[in-house]
Amino acid sequence: MLDSAARKLIDPALDRAGRYLAGRGVAADRVTLIGLALGLLAALLIALGAFGLALLPLLAGRIADGLDGAVARAGTRTDFGGYLDIVADMAFYGAIPLAFVIHAPAANGAAGAFLLASFYVNGASFLGYAVLAERRGLETTAQGAKSLYYSGGLLEGTETIAFFVALCLWPGLFAPLAWVFGALCLATAALRLRAARASFPALEEPK
Repeated sequence: MLDSAARKLIDPALDRAGRYLAGRGVAADRVTLIGLALGLLAALLIALGAFGLALLPLLAGRIADGLDGAVARAGTRTDFGGYLDIVADMAFYGAIPLAFVIHAPAANGAAGAFLLASFYVNGASFLGYAVLAERRGLETTAQGAKSLYYSGGLLEGTETIAFFVALCLWPGLFAPLAWVFGALCLATAALRLRAARASFPALEEPK
């Protein structure tokens, strides 16, 4: 819900940095992998109980996640780069809740499992919508230029990062926050399904 507004604020700085890096031969895929490595480092720190310290690689990794697209736009965009980016994003989004469960399985296990299941459902609704949008030739730049069609929703990347930051600041509230956020993820998926039903009517069979 907040991604469009966030992109307007951060894209100018990211585009300048992207042009600088691309001009020096830095590949977008390398930036994507660095961002993933930082995100996984944050997850490791969370699993070890270093919640405050985990904020540093977590936020740095998300900056890299935005920067890889800027590097690609300034250099060479590839389908594989977009594919790698979405896989890295999904790996990061799954690793952070898993880390909280590993840290305190008795306290966080049920809520963490529910949260991961909601991510799975929401991710399926997002990727399925992108496939159908590509089939229909639809395009959007609301969240910036992307390799996939990014359908909006109640919860997008900005809200998810804010949620992860809140978890690191108040790790004792993981369970209640995870139940609430997971429910909102399922609501987002349900709204996207309703939008898909309206946006993708049956194709006419060729005569």
